[in-house]
Amino acid sequence: MAFPPALAQDAVLTGESDPARWYGTNLVGIPAPLLGGVEFNAHPRRLRIAGARASSAGLFALLDQCGHADEAREVFEHYMELVFGLAKPAGRAPSSENRRWKASYLKLLQGWGMDANGPAGAVLKGWVESRFGLVPTFHKAPLQRFPSPAWVAYLEEKSTSRYHNNNIYQQLDLLFEFCQWMLWRFQLLGPGTHVPLWRGSTRCEEQTIEGSLRERRCTVRLNNIVSFSLSRDTADCFGDWLLHARVPRVKLLLVPGLLATRSLQGESEVLALGGDYEVEASYGV
Repeated sequence: MAFPPALAQDAVLTGESDPARWYGTNLVGIPAPLLGGVEFNAHPRRLRIAGARASSAGLFALLDQCGHADEAREVFEHYMELVFGLAKPAGRAPSSENRRWKASYLKLLQGWGMDANGPAGAVLKGWVESRFGLVPTFHKAPLQRFPSPAWVAYLEEKSTSRYHNNNIYQQLDLLFEFCQWMLWRFQLLGPGTHVPLWRGSTRCEEQTIEGSLRERRCTVRLNNIVSFSLSRDTADCFGDWLLHARVPRVKLLLVPGLLATRSLQGESEVLALGGDYEVEASYGV
């Protein structure tokens, strides 16, 4: 049986069952309504997940000694293998413990790449809820009034044991902190506080909260974690509408070149925290 999060319980008690008005506490010290708004996007501040770097101080001490991005990638991935038991055993018959599915950030990203509305996507959305206080708006279906079948399905999938074990939230905390470290240390996407990104969408009408698509410039409310692309041509393949946004670097979780694995890199995909974005919209032909 799935149970609603604390914020949903409070909403039910107060009669507020519209998730569009919900927000939760977070671990980054910035109120969720501000973090998810266009004002924050225009004037971003560095985000730090409380305790993430302090609990892995040795990792970041080693990273600070790295002279190039390739060395930093090796250090990070080796650390994650050791701490979370992600390395594959060599030269031994697999034991029952080794055969047991161990959730890893890499498997989670691969699952997202196959289906953002599957269990892996639900776990990622749940992590954003927990760390940043941003409530998801869509998982297989719009997450509107609570309770509803869509909300029950989301709550069940975000706690699925296939992906939600082995301290997966802590793994994602370190992935986020490593991404931020790499963006500022080696400027993976160039200098500046924002990155121009593209997103194809078929749901723009229901996501628009201010302005008009026909006027080209509007504000849209995106899910709490979303995919963008560095390439306009690639994004154009994913929907009739093409959205162009300036996304703060502090909202990025995964960018091409961050990890040695090629997961998601074929589509120049970028994973970013969602919320309200001012975008330039165009209709694809």
